[in-house]
Amino acid sequence: MKVALAALRMRVRRVKAELRALRLAACHPGTPWYARALIVGSVVYALAPSDLFPDVLPVFGFVDDLIFVPLALGLAARFVPRPIMAECRERAARKS
Repeated sequence: MKVALAALRMRVRRVKAELRALRLAACHPGTPWYARALIVGSVVYALAPSDLFPDVLPVFGFVDDLIFVPLALGLAARFVPRPIMAECRERAARKS
């Protein structure tokens, strides 16, 4: 149980660091507009009160948040040029 909890905490830390890096990448002048749009759109979708499937529906309400948002953010990270994403990850790591 402790091992699973420790692994989950480590995963959460990595996701938080990646989100910080994506925030920095969205503000970077060298980031293409479509990557910025995908980053902003994913965050807005995750925080919006309306979803593709409402959260009151059993299983489906949370599956879209658990699958769609990480996939969209991962795709956005791939759209950001590698040198810019590496710089943003480094800056995010220094801030935490």
